[in-house]
Order: sequence, then C-alpha cells, then structure tokens
Amino acid sequence: MVLLGSIVNALGIIVGTLLGLLLRRIPEQMKQTILIAIGLSVVVLGIDMALKSANFFYVIVSLVVGTVIGEWIRIEDKLHQMGSMLERKLGKSQNGDIAQGFVTATLIFVVGAMAIVGALDSGLRLDHSVLLTKSMIDGFTSMVLASTLGVGVLFSAIPVFLYQGSIALFANVIHAFLPAALLELLIAELTATGGVLIFAIGINILGIKQIRVANLLPSIIIITVIVVVQYFN
Repeated sequence: MVLLGSIVNALGIIVGTLLGLLLRRIPEQMKQTILIAIGLSVVVLGIDMALKSANFFYVIVSLVVGTVIGEWIRIEDKLHQMGSMLERKLGKSQNGDIAQGFVTATLIFVVGAMAIVGALDSGLRLDHSVLLTKSMIDGFTSMVLASTLGVGVLFSAIPVFLYQGSIALFANVIHAFLPAALLELLIAELTATGGVLIFAIGINILGIKQIRVANLLPSIIIITVIVVVQYFN
C-alpha cells in the first residue's frame, strides 16, 4: 500500500497530540521551561538543516522572492483567520492559539529530508521504514508541542498526509523526470531553505521576535524552480 507510511505518520501526529493535550495540566512554570527547551532545539535543528545547502545564495534569493509573494497574498493572515474560526468553535481559552500550533507543527513535520526521501521510498519501493521512523519522531514531537501550543498541532496531520502522500503517489513520475543528481541537489536545497523557516519558528517560540513564518512558505517553491532551472542550464 503506497500510502501506508503517510497514513501512519499522520496517525502518529494525532495520537501524540491527544497525549500532549492530557499533559496540559502540568504547572505553568514547567510549561514555559519546556517551551524554551523546544525553542532552543528547533533553532539548532534549523541551523543544522540550513547548512546542508551547496549554494546558500540560491536559498537567500528564494527566501527574498518567496517572502514578497507570501506577504502579497498574506498567507499568515489567512491561516490565522482559519485558526480564529476554529477557536470560536473549540474555545481558545482551553485549546490555545490554534493557528500558531498548526503553523509551527506543520513546518516542523513537513520541511526536511525525511519527508521527501521517505515518501519517495514508499512510492518507488513500497519501503515505509523511513516514514515509520519519522512517525515515531513526529508523534513524540507533537506530544511535546501540544502540551504547550494546544490542539492546533493536531491539524498539522492533514498537510503532512497530503504532502507526503502526493509525493508517494507521484514518485514514479518524479523519478522518471528528475535525474538522481538533480533530486539529491533538490532535496539538499529544500532542506536548507526549510531550515531557515524552522530557525524562524524557534525564534517565535522563544519570544525573541514574532516572525510571520507562513509568509516565507513560497520560498520552498522558488528554491525548487531555481535548482531545476540552474541544473538544466
């Protein structure tokens, strides 16, 4: 079953979130310390990912162009509008900032090499081992995130499934049209660009400065275009 790994990954996030919500009764001071620990970990993860780039200039260009597009179409505002709608139904006081939890968790779970490589393995060889490993990591991470950011983390399971599932379903097409060298380069640059976004999330979690991270998302598409065009020129 091609989508098995993606399904298990989404379920891992859901189960982890539900367990995390049960832990929300821990003392507020402990929550704040946990949140700082998460923020520091996310910052380090982002730096590690960003260093995977073979040409960081491409990453810079993609971030600048992607941010202009994201600010123009106001992705962050739209996500917060959706979060506000859900909060009215679920109750913000009990479930936290849904938009923040959703955006933070989605970027952490979606951006990275494991999501791409694992989905490709699922589609090409029906080997789900990478995504099954990722589901355990994401499950634990979602539990920790949900204990501080709330139920919004649960909704990240939807884009994770759609993103990884799409790659798995079209893996044969991707493999046929993209040379192995290009695919390897693309994964590295996507990981690096995503690492900058992950770093920005860590800054948000630590409360150093509020960055509209969702408005940086188009940079993922821009870096893909840049790498592909550069490779064939």
